[in-house]
Amino acid sequence: MKNIISIVWNNWLKPHKESYLLFDSSVAASDIALMLNGKWDGCNGVIMASGDEVAVNTAAKLLETTWCYQGASKAVLGRVTTDEILRRYAMGERNFVNANLRCAVLASVKLSEINLSYAQLSWADLSQANLSYADLTAADLSLANLSGADLSKAYLMRTNLSGADLQQASLHGANLSRANLSEVNLTGVDLTEANLALADLRGANFYECNLSGVNLTGALFIESDLAFARQ
Repeated sequence: MKNIISIVWNNWLKPHKESYLLFDSSVAASDIALMLNGKWDGCNGVIMASGDEVAVNTAAKLLETTWCYQGASKAVLGRVTTDEILRRYAMGERNFVNANLRCAVLASVKLSEINLSYAQLSWADLSQANLSYADLTAADLSLANLSGADLSKAYLMRTNLSGADLQQASLHGANLSRANLSEVNLTGVDLTEANLALADLRGANFYECNLSGVNLTGALFIESDLAFARQ
């Protein structure tokens, strides 16, 4: 084993640019961070100087784990249960990047400031949940139930919300730039001072939606859809 670890170290380069790597378990991520002098994020991610993939693959093979770069099309983190999320959150953990929570039931829970960027949350029930200041960058929330949820000041850049139910939710001051909100139910939603620049809003229901101070620069929408919104 010492020889293998030696090979890993000898092959590892140290350029300036950093990479975010995701592994199939938090244990593997912690061990890889230790072996390659990276920074473990407390979940399944490791931040480290970009280097030779041979070193990463060698270490991963040693630990019998798989990995990918953050944002890769295939997530390697296994499904996280609702109970596990709530338990770890209660212990102070906030980083759940790339978590698989498809169809999870998290209604009325408090998850303020949680990091669920790149997470899989399609069909999830997050109704009445407190997700204020949450990081949901590039997450998949398609067809999710977010009715009545508090998403004020949340980060939703490039997030897929197509077909989601957001009626009566608060998105006050949220950043939704380049987000996909096509066919979304925005009935009664508070979008005051939200950033919707370059967002896809085609087919969205804006009935009684508060658009005061919203940034719609470059957004895609059908003009008639805004007729019943409050501005």
